Amino acid sequence: MKTFPPGLTVLLQSGVTTLCTCWKLTRRDGAVLGFTDHNRQLSFDGVDFEAESGLKASEWAHNLGLAIDTVEADGALTSEALTEEDLEKGLWDDAAVEIYLVDWSDTENRALMGKASIGEVSRGRFAFRAELRGLAHVLNQEVGRIYGHPCDAVLGDGRCQVDLDDPSFKGTGTVTAVSDNRLLTASGLDAFDDGWFAGGVLSWETGANQGLRTEVLVHTKADGTVNLALVEKAPQDIVAADTFTVTAGCDKSFPTCKAKFDNVVNHRGFPHMPGNDSVFTYAVPGEGDHDGGSFFN
Repeated sequence: MKTFPPGLTVLLQSGVTTLCTCWKLTRRDGAVLGFTDHNRQLSFDGVDFEAESGLKASEWAHNLGLAIDTVEADGALTSEALTEEDLEKGLWDDAAVEIYLVDWSDTENRALMGKASIGEVSRGRFAFRAELRGLAHVLNQEVGRIYGHPCDAVLGDGRCQVDLDDPSFKGTGTVTAVSDNRLLTASGLDAFDDGWFAGGVLSWETGANQGLRTEVLVHTKADGTVNLALVEKAPQDIVAADTFTVTAGCDKSFPTCKAKFDNVVNHRGFPHMPGNDSVFTYAVPGEGDHDGGSFFN
């Protein structure tokens, strides 16, 4: 049962309608922003809540048990803090949200109604819609290691230990031609084999997308021409002369770990784990050694 401050309780019982909703958003980059559906700016806890900022939310129903509470927040791109560019860059993805019921005549009379995180964001020409997920959604996320054939480390992290600053695994390129903000031709990567950067990460060093990172889907090299296809379109236009760095890709398999990175000692998968084919096999006289020993000696 939610407990309200005495002043807010008296207000609710009186029927006086000096109430509004305030949203406090904390992005993953540390920026803290406040919005309210009231017609003037409100401030509390060191945060200014921008008035009539084009943000409103649907009804939020709280469920018992482990069911996930969800609510939709709609917004017009009327606030300087809510820009289409930031939405495209993913700066709002998984931002922490605190929702307050506030007496706008006295902001000390307020109650925290719930906490959530921003989930799926859809965008239109003049507005956006964001899904706010209750904290129970974290219980749906995989936590810990996964017992499977592929490696579950992130290439270059503390468990993998591959040095992605090694010139063998990192290249610097310059865009020479671009199509559809996703397909580009580049110079500076001629020393790398075809497919070397497929699955790798491209970081923009200059241009309108500077600072953004995206995954490389395809890397081809033919007749001296290097082409890269990105998993997602860049939010801003890519133009010739934009520069980037790109790291080698890894498909998480044991053969790739051995041949491409010489890093089998840090492979975090289980490549010799029996699969369904082993479950259904049976001994055949004269074929193989059926002594219970390892298949991989």
